[in-house]
This record gives sequence, structure tokens and C-alpha cells, in this order.
Amino acid sequence: MFNQIKTDIQAILERDPAARNFWEVLFLYPGFKALLRHRVAHKLYNKGHYFLADKISKKTRRKYGIEIHPAATIGSGVFIDHGMGVVIGETAVVGDNCTIYQGVTLGGTGKHKGKRHPTIGNNVLIGCGAKVLGPFSVGDNSKIAANAVVLQEVPPNCTCVGIPARIVRCNNERVAINNFDHIHMPDPVSQELCRLTIRIEQLEKQLKERKNEDI
Repeated sequence: MFNQIKTDIQAILERDPAARNFWEVLFLYPGFKALLRHRVAHKLYNKGHYFLADKISKKTRRKYGIEIHPAATIGSGVFIDHGMGVVIGETAVVGDNCTIYQGVTLGGTGKHKGKRHPTIGNNVLIGCGAKVLGPFSVGDNSKIAANAVVLQEVPPNCTCVGIPARIVRCNNERVAINNFDHIHMPDPVSQELCRLTIRIEQLEKQLKERKNEDI
């Protein structure tokens, strides 16, 4: 665990320009301290000490505003930045070197049993307020934009935005999006009235021509 702690601190020093030194991260960063407590709770949980593990988890939530279920699996080098409001569910898996900002939820939809929460790959960035809900995977090196709501699998090396989230970049290339304009789309009723008006004018013209021929 000591090597894992060093990796976590080093990840913060590399990714947070506000982090000045090792000791500041060790004693002052709530995301790191919550993650450290989770690693202890996770070991206790795996050994069957469920009550004690849950007690540590609940105390961490009250103290730092970060709730991580003791059964959740968190990789090395994970950086929970700011951290307030982060929720990570029981069956969630977070890979190595991920960055998670405040307000993120790795949760379930209430429709599944067993594996209910997402599996996050390595080197994934999840922006503040994002919700990743369901038992699917987010591929390595992907990015979830702030406040996005992800409800289905995300391939590796992709960027997702929106509610519900859609992929806008994949492998450094823009993904075509069907920009359907709901405001300026043609009015089908107006189009049909216009067609009928033109048809009536044509019929009146034909009728007038036949009357002239009879005369």
C-alpha cells in the first residue's frame, strides 16, 4: 500500500498545478485523504469486516463530502480533484491514472442487479458534475465532459459531451453529428396547404381554358 500511496501523491503533483509539494498533498488534499481511507476500508471489506469498512466509508463521507463504497475497486494514481459530492458505487471499477472532478457520480440506474455500476478504464478524465450510470465500460484514455450524463458504453480514446452524452471525438478525429434543427425545420401543414393552393390554381386555369374553347 505504501507504494500505491506514493503513486497517488505523485499523480496529484503531476496533474495539479496548485500542488506545491509532497507534504501538502499528504496532509491537506481531501481527495487524496478520502482515497487513502477508502484503500483501508477496501482491504477490510475484502477480509469480511463489512461493518468496520462501512463505518470508515461513512465517516469519510461526513468529513470530506466524498462517498466511495468500500467494495469499489480503485486503481493506482487516481486523482480526485476538489472531490466534494463525488459518489462511487459498490460495483464500480476505476482504472489507473484517472482524474475525477467534483460532483461526479459513478452510479447505477436502479434497473440492474449484481454488476450495477460502470467500469472506468485507465487514463480517463471525468469532468465536474458528470454522471456515468450503468454497468458498462468507459474505454482507456477517454474524456467525459463536465455535466455529461453517460448511459452507454464509451470506446477507448473518445470524448463525450451532453445529456444524454454523445461521442464528439474518437481517436483524435471529429465524429459527425446529425444536427437536426427542430426550430427552423419546414412546417408540414404549411407545405401541404401551399401544395393544395398551387393545385387549385392549376385546376381553375384549366377550367377557364375549357370554357373559352366552348365559347
